[in-house]
Amino acid sequence: MGYKISSDKDKLDIQKIHDVIKASYWGRYRTFEMTKTSIENSICFGMYSDRGEQLGFARMITDKLVFAYIMDVIIFEPYQGQGLGKKLMQHILNVPDIQDVHTIALKTKDAHGLYESFGFNKVGDSEMWMAKDQAKYD
Repeated sequence: MGYKISSDKDKLDIQKIHDVIKASYWGRYRTFEMTKTSIENSICFGMYSDRGEQLGFARMITDKLVFAYIMDVIIFEPYQGQGLGKKLMQHILNVPDIQDVHTIALKTKDAHGLYESFGFNKVGDSEMWMAKDQAKYD
């Protein structure tokens, strides 16, 4: 399946994103307005088919130097299980905004294997927090 990833927020299907977040373990508390505001204040990544259908979404907050936080990584059904989550993460980790970031963090309850394949490790005794240090500074 062909796909492309865009940071153009105007292409995002915010209702579709919100519906998945609202049904998730991590975003049950979010209102539509919260989802919309979080998108407005983040760097966003929409994944689209060649026909323009949205396949996935993720967002990131960063200061572009010390810390980046990746959130709301979603591959919509029925596109799950096709490796699109890996492709989306690879794209995010290659964007210039985080090439010099010291620590990249995220939280997950059920995708540790995916993130470990990109060098993320559990943080302390946390069941959810994972981080990747790109130690470029001594």
